[in-house]
Amino acid sequence: MRSKVEWASAMALAATVLTALLSAQGSGAAASDLIPILTNPVAETKPAVTFENHPVVQSLPTVERAQPADAVDADGDADTLPELVSQQAMPDQLSSEMRCLAGAIYFEARGETLEGQLAVGRVIVNRANSGRFPSSYCGVVYQPSQFSFVRGRSMPSVRENSDDWREAVAVAQIASEGRWHSPARGALFFHATRVSPKWRLTRLARVDNHVFYR
Repeated sequence: MRSKVEWASAMALAATVLTALLSAQGSGAAASDLIPILTNPVAETKPAVTFENHPVVQSLPTVERAQPADAVDADGDADTLPELVSQQAMPDQLSSEMRCLAGAIYFEARGETLEGQLAVGRVIVNRANSGRFPSSYCGVVYQPSQFSFVRGRSMPSVRENSDDWREAVAVAQIASEGRWHSPARGALFFHATRVSPKWRLTRLARVDNHVFYR
């Protein structure tokens, strides 16, 4: 009798185990509901975005500025005005026009800097080209009551073997050709610093012993 009961108990236990196994296999769909579903299995990594809380200065492109017509050495051989002056050849014969221009530079600005001499020379060139004064250098220089060194239609004699004259001729050539800028660009008038005329003109600059206007 006992063995039958034990056998029945064993059979019942086996049935219980079998039922549990069958129940676990049938619950696969429900278990899958607990697993997250990824619409994009491979996550895309994006760089982090950061913000600056201070000004950011960007470098600007270099802009080439156009030079005025009389601002540079036309041949590009000189870096300074003294260098350009030293490159000028002394002509065997000066035209009357260049003699008038060089003479005015010599008597007005002899002993001044090259910039001062050039500024004086450019005034004469500017006047000749302006349409408001005589159209030649000699006409400008000998116009009545314009230059104190002029007496009638003549100027004093020049020491043509001097360094001052050779320098004045070189500056006259540069001024006439517009090969270097004037410190008083566009000037049409000047006076010595020792006088103070009441001119209603636009003052441009003082260069050495002269004040320039237009």
